[in-house]
Amino acid sequence: MAIYLARHGQDDERYRGGWSRRGLIEEGIRQSERLGQYLADRSHDYPINRIVSSDLSRAQQTAAIIADKLGIVSTSSESWRETNNGLLAGMPHSLAEENYPGLSFSSLDMDERYPGGESPRENFERIQAAFTRLCHHQQSADPDDNILVITHGGVINIIYHIIKNVEWSNKNAFYPAGKTGLHKMEYRDGKWAFTLENSTNHLQA
Repeated sequence: MAIYLARHGQDDERYRGGWSRRGLIEEGIRQSERLGQYLADRSHDYPINRIVSSDLSRAQQTAAIIADKLGIVSTSSESWRETNNGLLAGMPHSLAEENYPGLSFSSLDMDERYPGGESPRENFERIQAAFTRLCHHQQSADPDDNILVITHGGVINIIYHIIKNVEWSNKNAFYPAGKTGLHKMEYRDGKWAFTLENSTNHLQA
Protein backbone atom coordinates (compact mmCIF):
# COMPACT_ATOMS: atom_id res chain seq x y z
CA MET A 1 0.00 0.00 0.00
CA ALA A 2 1.56 3.27 -1.09
CA ILE A 3 0.85 6.92 -1.70
CA TYR A 4 3.06 8.64 -4.26
CA LEU A 5 3.42 12.40 -4.49
CA ALA A 6 4.90 14.46 -7.30
CA ARG A 7 5.18 18.16 -7.86
CA HIS A 8 3.94 19.54 -11.17
CA GLY A 9 6.36 20.33 -13.99
CA GLN A 10 8.03 23.67 -14.64
CA ASP A 11 5.75 26.67 -15.05
CA ASP A 12 6.62 30.27 -15.91
CA GLU A 13 8.56 31.65 -12.95
CA ARG A 14 8.04 35.27 -14.02
CA TYR A 15 4.61 35.13 -12.38
CA ARG A 16 3.29 34.47 -8.90
CA GLY A 17 2.09 30.92 -8.39
CA GLY A 18 -0.45 29.93 -5.75
CA TRP A 19 -3.85 29.72 -7.43
CA SER A 20 -2.45 30.92 -10.76
CA ARG A 21 -4.19 29.41 -13.78
CA ARG A 22 -1.03 29.43 -15.89
CA GLY A 23 0.05 26.09 -17.31
CA LEU A 24 3.35 24.38 -17.99
CA ILE A 25 6.12 25.74 -20.16
CA GLU A 26 7.86 23.43 -22.64
CA GLU A 27 10.40 22.31 -20.05
CA GLY A 28 7.58 21.35 -17.70
CA ILE A 29 5.96 19.27 -20.44
CA ARG A 30 9.25 17.45 -21.05
CA GLN A 31 9.72 16.82 -17.33
CA SER A 32 6.22 15.38 -17.07
CA GLU A 33 6.74 13.16 -20.12
CA ARG A 34 9.98 11.83 -18.67
CA LEU A 35 8.39 11.04 -15.31
CA GLY A 36 5.47 9.32 -17.02
CA GLN A 37 7.75 7.23 -19.21
CA TYR A 38 10.00 6.38 -16.26
CA LEU A 39 7.02 5.11 -14.25
CA ALA A 40 5.64 3.20 -17.23
CA ASP A 41 8.98 1.50 -17.88
CA ARG A 42 9.24 0.53 -14.21
CA SER A 43 5.62 -0.34 -13.51
CA HIS A 44 6.67 -3.36 -11.45
CA ASP A 45 8.55 -1.08 -9.06
CA TYR A 46 5.94 1.71 -9.22
CA PRO A 47 2.54 -0.03 -9.47
CA ILE A 48 0.34 3.06 -9.69
CA ASN A 49 -3.36 2.41 -10.28
CA ARG A 50 -4.82 5.89 -10.27
CA ILE A 51 -3.88 9.56 -10.28
CA VAL A 52 -5.48 12.55 -8.60
CA SER A 53 -4.20 16.09 -9.04
CA SER A 54 -4.77 19.63 -7.99
CA ASP A 55 -7.24 21.21 -10.39
CA LEU A 56 -4.86 24.08 -11.19
CA SER A 57 -3.67 23.96 -14.81
CA ARG A 58 0.01 23.19 -14.18
CA ALA A 59 -0.86 20.19 -12.02
CA GLN A 60 -3.69 18.96 -14.26
CA GLN A 61 -1.42 19.10 -17.31
CA THR A 62 1.30 17.15 -15.51
CA ALA A 63 -1.19 14.53 -14.38
CA ALA A 64 -2.73 14.15 -17.85
CA ILE A 65 0.67 13.57 -19.44
CA ILE A 66 1.65 10.96 -16.86
CA ALA A 67 -1.76 9.27 -16.99
CA ASP A 68 -1.44 8.95 -20.77
CA LYS A 69 1.95 7.26 -20.41
CA LEU A 70 0.57 4.85 -17.80
CA GLY A 71 -2.69 4.18 -19.63
CA ILE A 72 -4.83 5.17 -16.66
CA VAL A 73 -7.29 7.95 -15.87
CA SER A 74 -6.54 11.03 -13.78
CA THR A 75 -9.04 13.07 -11.79
CA SER A 76 -8.60 16.45 -10.15
CA SER A 77 -9.67 18.17 -6.95
CA GLU A 78 -9.33 21.67 -5.56
CA SER A 79 -8.34 20.06 -2.24
CA TRP A 80 -4.78 19.64 -3.54
CA ARG A 81 -4.28 23.25 -4.63
CA GLU A 82 -1.33 25.35 -3.52
CA THR A 83 -1.99 28.14 -1.01
CA ASN A 84 -4.68 30.59 -2.09
CA ASN A 85 -2.75 33.81 -2.74
CA GLY A 86 -5.90 35.64 -3.80
CA LEU A 87 -5.33 38.76 -5.87
CA LEU A 88 -1.67 37.90 -6.44
CA ALA A 89 -2.39 34.62 -8.26
CA GLY A 90 -0.72 34.64 -11.68
CA MET A 91 0.41 38.26 -11.28
CA PRO A 92 3.80 39.24 -12.76
CA HIS A 93 6.39 39.48 -9.98
CA SER A 94 7.17 43.09 -10.85
CA LEU A 95 3.52 44.12 -10.60
CA ALA A 96 3.01 42.16 -7.37
CA GLU A 97 6.00 43.88 -5.80
CA GLU A 98 4.73 47.25 -6.97
CA ASN A 99 1.20 46.73 -5.63
CA TYR A 100 2.06 44.65 -2.55
CA PRO A 101 5.69 45.42 -1.66
CA GLY A 102 7.34 42.79 0.51
CA LEU A 103 4.26 40.56 0.62
CA SER A 104 5.05 36.85 0.39
CA PHE A 105 3.81 33.66 2.00
CA SER A 106 6.58 33.70 4.60
CA SER A 107 5.91 37.36 5.46
CA LEU A 108 2.34 36.65 6.59
CA ASP A 109 1.38 36.03 10.20
CA MET A 110 -0.23 32.62 10.67
CA ASP A 111 -3.75 34.08 10.73
CA GLU A 112 -3.12 36.87 8.22
CA ARG A 113 -4.76 36.31 4.86
CA TYR A 114 -3.47 37.14 1.44
CA PRO A 115 -5.66 39.90 -0.08
CA GLY A 116 -8.62 37.90 -1.35
CA GLY A 117 -6.99 34.64 -0.29
CA GLU A 118 -6.32 32.43 2.71
CA SER A 119 -4.01 32.57 5.72
CA PRO A 120 -1.11 30.16 6.33
CA ARG A 121 -3.12 28.46 9.07
CA GLU A 122 -6.12 28.00 6.75
CA ASN A 123 -3.77 26.64 4.09
CA PHE A 124 -2.30 24.11 6.52
CA GLU A 125 -5.67 22.99 7.83
CA ARG A 126 -7.04 22.52 4.31
CA ILE A 127 -4.12 20.32 3.27
CA GLN A 128 -4.09 18.44 6.56
CA ALA A 129 -7.78 17.58 6.09
CA ALA A 130 -7.27 16.44 2.49
CA PHE A 131 -4.27 14.32 3.43
CA THR A 132 -6.07 12.76 6.40
CA ARG A 133 -9.00 11.79 4.15
CA LEU A 134 -6.61 10.27 1.62
CA CYS A 135 -4.76 8.24 4.25
CA HIS A 136 -7.98 6.88 5.72
CA HIS A 137 -9.21 5.93 2.26
CA GLN A 138 -5.98 4.15 1.38
CA GLN A 139 -5.92 2.25 4.66
CA SER A 140 -9.41 0.88 3.96
CA ALA A 141 -8.80 0.19 0.25
CA ASP A 142 -7.35 -2.80 -1.54
CA PRO A 143 -3.69 -3.20 -0.45
CA ASP A 144 -2.68 -3.11 -4.12
CA ASP A 145 -4.46 0.22 -4.73
CA ASN A 146 -1.61 2.72 -5.06
CA ILE A 147 -2.30 6.38 -5.85
CA LEU A 148 -0.18 9.16 -7.30
CA VAL A 149 -1.05 12.71 -6.21
CA ILE A 150 0.18 15.49 -8.50
CA THR A 151 0.29 18.66 -6.47
CA HIS A 152 2.46 21.62 -5.46
CA GLY A 153 5.63 22.28 -3.49
CA GLY A 154 3.84 23.91 -0.58
CA VAL A 155 1.41 21.01 -0.29
CA ILE A 156 4.21 18.43 -0.30
CA ASN A 157 6.07 20.47 2.31
CA ILE A 158 3.07 20.39 4.65
CA ILE A 159 2.73 16.62 4.21
CA TYR A 160 6.39 16.16 5.12
CA HIS A 161 5.85 18.11 8.33
CA ILE A 162 2.81 15.96 9.18
CA ILE A 163 4.53 12.63 8.47
CA LYS A 164 7.74 13.60 10.25
CA ASN A 165 5.78 15.07 13.18
CA VAL A 166 7.41 18.49 12.84
CA GLU A 167 5.37 21.55 13.78
CA TRP A 168 4.61 23.45 10.59
CA SER A 169 4.92 27.19 10.10
CA ASN A 170 5.10 29.34 6.99
CA LYS A 171 8.46 30.53 8.34
CA ASN A 172 10.00 27.03 8.22
CA ALA A 173 12.50 25.92 5.59
CA PHE A 174 10.91 23.76 2.87
CA TYR A 175 11.57 20.06 2.51
CA PRO A 176 13.00 19.51 -1.00
CA ALA A 177 10.40 19.03 -3.75
CA GLY A 178 11.83 19.54 -7.24
CA LYS A 179 9.69 19.92 -10.34
CA THR A 180 8.24 16.43 -11.02
CA GLY A 181 10.26 15.13 -8.05
CA LEU A 182 8.79 11.81 -6.87
CA HIS A 183 8.02 10.92 -3.25
CA LYS A 184 6.65 7.67 -1.84
CA MET A 185 4.91 6.88 1.44
CA GLU A 186 4.14 3.40 2.72
CA TYR A 187 1.95 2.25 5.58
CA ARG A 188 4.09 0.24 7.96
CA ASP A 189 3.65 -0.73 11.60
CA GLY A 190 0.49 1.31 11.89
CA LYS A 191 1.80 4.56 10.43
CA TRP A 192 2.73 6.24 7.18
CA ALA A 193 6.41 6.89 6.48
CA PHE A 194 8.41 8.19 3.55
CA THR A 195 10.41 5.50 1.75
CA LEU A 196 11.40 7.69 -1.22
CA GLU A 197 12.09 11.40 -1.03
CA ASN A 198 12.28 13.81 -3.96
CA SER A 199 13.66 11.35 -6.51
CA THR A 200 14.55 12.98 -9.83
CA ASN A 201 16.15 9.91 -11.43
CA HIS A 202 13.76 10.26 -14.38
CA LEU A 203 15.35 13.60 -15.27
CA GLN A 204 18.84 12.09 -15.32
CA ALA A 205 18.03 8.89 -17.20
